[in-house]
Amino acid sequence: MVGGVLEEMRIRSLGVIDDAVVELSPGFTAVTGETGAGKTMVVTSLGLLLGGRADAALVRIGAKNAVVEGRIAVPEGAAAVVRAEEAGAELDDGTLLVSRTVSAEGRSRAHLGGRSVPVGLLAELADELVAVHGQTDQQGLLKLSRQRQALDRYAGYAVAVPLGKYGEAYKRLRAVVTELEQITTRARERAQEADMLRFGLEEIAAVEPRAGEDVELAEEAERLGHAEALASAAALAHAALAGNPEDPEGVDAGTLVAGAQRALEAVRAHDPALAALTDRIGEVGILLRDVAGELAGYADDLDADPLRLAAVEERRAALTGLTRKYGEDIASVLEWAEQGAARLTELDGDDERIGELTAERDALRAELGVLAQELTDARTEAAQRFASAVTAELASLAMPHARVSFDIRQTEDPEGVEVGGRTVAYGPSGVDEVELLLAPHPGAPPRPIAKGASGGELSRVMLAVEVVFAGTDPVPTYLFDEVDAGVGGKAAVEIGRRLAKLAKTAQVVVVTHLPQVAAFADRQLLVEKTSDGSVTRSGVKVLEGEDRIRELSRMLAGQEDSEAARAHAEELLATARADG
Repeated sequence: MVGGVLEEMRIRSLGVIDDAVVELSPGFTAVTGETGAGKTMVVTSLGLLLGGRADAALVRIGAKNAVVEGRIAVPEGAAAVVRAEEAGAELDDGTLLVSRTVSAEGRSRAHLGGRSVPVGLLAELADELVAVHGQTDQQGLLKLSRQRQALDRYAGYAVAVPLGKYGEAYKRLRAVVTELEQITTRARERAQEADMLRFGLEEIAAVEPRAGEDVELAEEAERLGHAEALASAAALAHAALAGNPEDPEGVDAGTLVAGAQRALEAVRAHDPALAALTDRIGEVGILLRDVAGELAGYADDLDADPLRLAAVEERRAALTGLTRKYGEDIASVLEWAEQGAARLTELDGDDERIGELTAERDALRAELGVLAQELTDARTEAAQRFASAVTAELASLAMPHARVSFDIRQTEDPEGVEVGGRTVAYGPSGVDEVELLLAPHPGAPPRPIAKGASGGELSRVMLAVEVVFAGTDPVPTYLFDEVDAGVGGKAAVEIGRRLAKLAKTAQVVVVTHLPQVAAFADRQLLVEKTSDGSVTRSGVKVLEGEDRIRELSRMLAGQEDSEAARAHAEELLATARADG
């Protein structure tokens, strides 16, 4: 078996169950017992092991918590084993131990292979291990989305491949449409932003600032504003260094240094140290002459023109106007202009972008139409095979004249995609609405199973669907709760027979009140209460031989010792064994 077999469950303090062990058969296990004895707690327990919702109301009154433990035999390398080992779980001699604890306060904990794990991981493993079917699942089958999913599951790759391509194209289309809506709905805001950017860029372009110009002009303005003082100071310094032509008797630094050098030149030959000092004084004299020359040039070049000062201040005012709006200095203003120009290009490209997105949207819609047609064709072909197979199964379930079919239809929508010359609504799974129809007898029009099937018929349709699935997409374990609701007589025998057939390729666990179904089980478990209304460890037992006949008799006639019931029970068992 691909996934695994549930070998045993231990249930403690759950509902009416105090402490009980449920031993399951690899084939067909029937769980029976009087109404209210706690049979459905088996289903509830398995649901908890498989990551189902925890409810504090499940905890037995007076207990701190409810505990469900399960042992699942799994083959090495199975997908469930790989996922469990990734989570740190360890196998115990080829079995995976699973436990779930629910406290009286509603808190829940899960363990897998001795390791604490998120409850969600148990739900992941459930997809690999068990298919659970009860009244709520039958109600789920009445939803059109579930019926489409069932058909897609049956079709396999024929639908999965185009559906995968369709899904990718659909997601891209939604992204393109969203971007288009954002651009168009924000058109006014973007236009206002573009106008502001244009105004700013035009204002900056009119001034034509240069990088560092504000610093240069500040220095020039400072110099021009103090031109007379600078010229006077430079003249005095020049006179002190090089002498004043109008005062030939005056003493200047250059003359004094030259005199000092001459005084030392006469004796420098007598002492190398003094010669070195003489050279350094010579260097000082050269430096003084150079500085004096530059001071003379500075004074000659100094522009005290008030017109130039006015021009500088006017330019600085223009630059200050820019720094007030666009940055703390001209470098920041130029950076704003660069970023603004890039953003304006982006905004001005909206019209072009709208055109590109519109073209892509139209191309994607056309592609979706093609892929949707492929999906419809694949579903239509699979629906014929699926319906024929389910119809054949229903004939074996005492519904020989019933006919199952699918209605695959589309809804007109002017905003949809074009498929087969029609514009139809579309969604993430294509354009098809899939509905399972049932004609229970000849001459009856096919009607949706919600309207055309009684409770018992719906149970049989559900079972027929699972038997068909078992041949194409099997899971290791099937759990049926009340699948035989509203059924009796020959139909019940046929349900038992089909469950036994399903059990040849999978583990089947059935909670039933029908002896015709229980007789076909490889193992029958009896759930019974003690006198205080609880189910204890001894309250779930495997029935064999005489005990099984007595339970089947009770189920048939309400009396364990009825001779007629016993004969009927023995006949049911003999029929089941003959079929096996």
